[in-house]
Amino acid sequence: MKGIHANIEEIKNEITLLPPEEFARLRKWVDEYDAGLWDKQMAQVKVFYDRTGNTLTVWFANPQDEYVSEETGDEVILMKDKSGRVIGFEKLNFTAGADQMRVAFETVTA
Repeated sequence: MKGIHANIEEIKNEITLLPPEEFARLRKWVDEYDAGLWDKQMAQVKVFYDRTGNTLTVWFANPQDEYVSEETGDEVILMKDKSGRVIGFEKLNFTAGADQMRVAFETVTA
C-alpha cells in the first residue's frame, strides 16, 4: 500500500491479502470506529415540537445544510443535503399526548 494516499481500490486489494485473524481485528476496529461516528452524530440530534403547527421536526445534521425537501407520503417530509443524504425529517399533524413530550434515543448494535 502507498501510505496515506492509497485509493480505495488499493485498500480493498490489501484487505483481501490479510490473514483471517488480521481481517477479524480490522473488522472489529471498523465496527468500533463506525459506532463512535454514529454516537457523535446522534449527540447532535435536534428535536423540535411545534404545538401550534402540530409538527415534529428532527435534525440529524446542521439544518442550514438543507438543500431539498421531499414529501414521502404518510405526512412525513425528508430534508436532504446537496448530496441527497437525509439530514432530518418533519412529521406533519403530530400531537403529543401529554403536557410533556419525552424523547429517548437508543442505539442498537447489530
